[in-house]
Amino acid sequence: MTRLSLVVVSYEMARELPRTLLSLSPAHQGVEPGEYEIVVVDNASRTPPRAEDFAHLGADLSVLRCSAPSHSPVRAINEGLAQARGALIGVWIDGARMASPGLIRACAAAAALHPRPVVATLNYQLGPDLQRISSAQGYDRAREDALLDSIAWPGDGYRLFEIATAETRGGPLGAMLESNALFLPRALWDELGGYDEGFAEPGGSVVNPDTLIRAVELPGTQLIRVLGEGTFHQIHGGLSTSTQDRAMNMLKEGSRTYLRLRGKPLMPVRFRGWTYDSRTGAVER
Repeated sequence: MTRLSLVVVSYEMARELPRTLLSLSPAHQGVEPGEYEIVVVDNASRTPPRAEDFAHLGADLSVLRCSAPSHSPVRAINEGLAQARGALIGVWIDGARMASPGLIRACAAAAALHPRPVVATLNYQLGPDLQRISSAQGYDRAREDALLDSIAWPGDGYRLFEIATAETRGGPLGAMLESNALFLPRALWDELGGYDEGFAEPGGSVVNPDTLIRAVELPGTQLIRVLGEGTFHQIHGGLSTSTQDRAMNMLKEGSRTYLRLRGKPLMPVRFRGWTYDSRTGAVER
């Protein structure tokens, strides 16, 4: 497998980040340790993570501290991209998102299908509904911990699908607003200029949708959706997942910024692109 980098941004995730990194570890992903690296970029946590805290995972893992931390994760992402050594780089804008066990292998295989691939994974949230809804009904960290215990995670990581809610209401081939594990070749990240630091709002507002949209609009790129894998958001008080009001306010504010920067309304990616099924290896073009 082509050498690969994962850039994972963390902020005040002492509970969530260890699970995310375990889910990305060589043993859990079934990938040789030397075939990829994990670059964690901390965005000014009060108690920042340390690489030695994760030595037991057997991963090629480094931890950076963002040089100019802010409420937005964009600078942290771009510093992680600059540090990454892989020919293919996947970005986790939110370090609270656990991965299914075949995600790395599937994304590498999907990327090999085209010279200019935009490999998008599907987003899920742990719990009985989207967390901005379920949190109002009592879903919290304690209930989530019990939910993970109920499937004996991390024993079979695919059981995360049993306790999660899909973010895309139109199914895996429906309109896609963003991908929370987005993989591009290094050359495409450079061509894109990374994430746009014009999105300076807390959480980066809609910088993640903007990045997906800009990537698929680059000349000659091919969107490839990975089926059968996903990322799974752990509840942690995030702006877009904690309450309905905060999520709507974030989307409205981000949409205004997007209109100002791009000169057009924010719209999801509606075309299907290609699909790669990680379970069967089937490709539909």
